Amino acid sequence: MLKKKIFFLLGPTAIGKSSVAICLAKKIKAEIISCDSMQVYRRMDIITSKASPAQRKKIRHHLLDIVDPDKEYNVAKYRKEALLICEKLFLKGKTPLFVGGTGLYYSIIIDGLFPNVSQDRLVRAKLNKQLLSRGPGFLHQRLANVDLESAKKIHPNDARRVIRALEVYLKTGQPISVLQKTRVGLGQDYEIKIFGLNSDRQFLYKKIDQRVDKMFKAGLVGEVKKIIKRKLSKTAACAIGISELQGYFKGQYSLEEAKRLICRNSRHYAKRQLTWFRKDKRIAWINLNKTEAPEQVALKLWKKLS
Repeated sequence: MLKKKIFFLLGPTAIGKSSVAICLAKKIKAEIISCDSMQVYRRMDIITSKASPAQRKKIRHHLLDIVDPDKEYNVAKYRKEALLICEKLFLKGKTPLFVGGTGLYYSIIIDGLFPNVSQDRLVRAKLNKQLLSRGPGFLHQRLANVDLESAKKIHPNDARRVIRALEVYLKTGQPISVLQKTRVGLGQDYEIKIFGLNSDRQFLYKKIDQRVDKMFKAGLVGEVKKIIKRKLSKTAACAIGISELQGYFKGQYSLEEAKRLICRNSRHYAKRQLTWFRKDKRIAWINLNKTEAPEQVALKLWKKLS
């Protein structure tokens, strides 16, 4: 029995995944499934660098624009919807190609969810109160006291994940790192290939700066003004560009400073993405050079898949 094929194309922000993915998808008869936690939100097109309408005409994209920015969307919903799309693609004779840079979304597809632990409003309220009164460092140290493995993986300033890990421990009495090892991911029925795109740091940083320039020219400021008229979900509010431009709107600094902050924070985000992905030894890395066109990179990948 032939195994069902699922392919992944991962990497840091601005590395050029979308363009390469479209070229690759044409060669392998694939459709693209977004693996990006921000691109699920409607009306956040420029700030999340979604595939353009022209690109979407070339290759069908899934899990873009599926929820309003004021609504929360979680990994369980993502996994359920993504795997349902995979099954529909198999029936059409198409290959699912996951493309993005959200490590958690990738991990959830590959490795599955750990046993469901529902959210507890009272526990979360107490933890959020401690976050405000004592700071993220206190909560991170509290996590380290009960789950050192998770504390090593989660950045102290990633309050959302620290709070979730503490919530799971307080509700179950077990560290989230232990529960995660009981997860059931994609089974032996699938042929899985995972590729990552990367480049030297200076080239990546240059690409990030170029992308931010392009975003501003495309109307980023106006898009963010419209987005923040409504209260955003916690996840949507974390999109790089929201808080940076809010400071500009409030007169705290110039537009040029807001742009600088977006570039800086995008670089920091890229470093965090690479830190996450490099821990996964299943990923086969392709290092890009300055002269390679997306078609050339896609050809390299296609040869590895053939």
